[in-house]
Amino acid sequence: MFICLAFHGEAIITKDVIGMEVLTEAVVRSILKKDKVKEWLVNPDTIITPSAREYLNEQKIKLVYTKDEQGLLGISKKNNEKNEINDTEEKKFIPKYIVKDTGGFFEKKPEEMTQLYGNELVLKNHPSILFRGKVDSLQSKILEIQVMADKNKCEKLVCELQEVLQYVRNILKAEVIKEATEEICLFGLLEEDIREMSHNPKKHIGVAHILPDYKMGEILIGLNTIRSGAREVELSSIPLNRKDITKSLNRLSSAVYVMMCRYLSGYYN
Repeated sequence: MFICLAFHGEAIITKDVIGMEVLTEAVVRSILKKDKVKEWLVNPDTIITPSAREYLNEQKIKLVYTKDEQGLLGISKKNNEKNEINDTEEKKFIPKYIVKDTGGFFEKKPEEMTQLYGNELVLKNHPSILFRGKVDSLQSKILEIQVMADKNKCEKLVCELQEVLQYVRNILKAEVIKEATEEICLFGLLEEDIREMSHNPKKHIGVAHILPDYKMGEILIGLNTIRSGAREVELSSIPLNRKDITKSLNRLSSAVYVMMCRYLSGYYN
């Protein structure tokens, strides 16, 4: 039995960044679920990934390069009637998941992969996924300290932490929908205000620069954890090449440091 690259029942031709046909292992596996073949017909210009070639060898399937009168499909006349697919059917096929880096596809999402944008799949160690995980952890820590502040009846601190939480969520949203982040404005302070206060806390808040100590109490130490967490997220954003996000996170850590100084000064009492 012969089989073609452009089989449309379970798979489609994938293309690389320059538009050439690419035969991936995912395509081969998908088609072989329903059809047992001895030969695989491909166009001589087709790019065959190493994993696809290895899998075909394992299955003892011979690659046959051809450009006959049927074109790319390479279907012999005796099988033409069985495998013929018209343009209308081709247009109807839409893969459920597309692998971002290889152009392959899946009908069922593998456990080691996750969705990046829409139906694009990437491995779970992709820089964007690692970044989103760090943001998730930071949000968790903010909420934890909010609960602590609420128990200690620090209502002003609870409100300001809510502003910080929303700011972090807006950063995540900007990354997911590919939009620029907004200029920082937290608890009535603009970027220059935050910078000046974080660099000169003695002048503006009345306390010297802080070297955290356990005796300062769980809320201040919790705020310090938020500050250091913002730094970690900032570092994880660098591979994304999103300077606006990196800058926003840098300013966020400074804003949380201002909160630490304010807490030590009794501002939230």
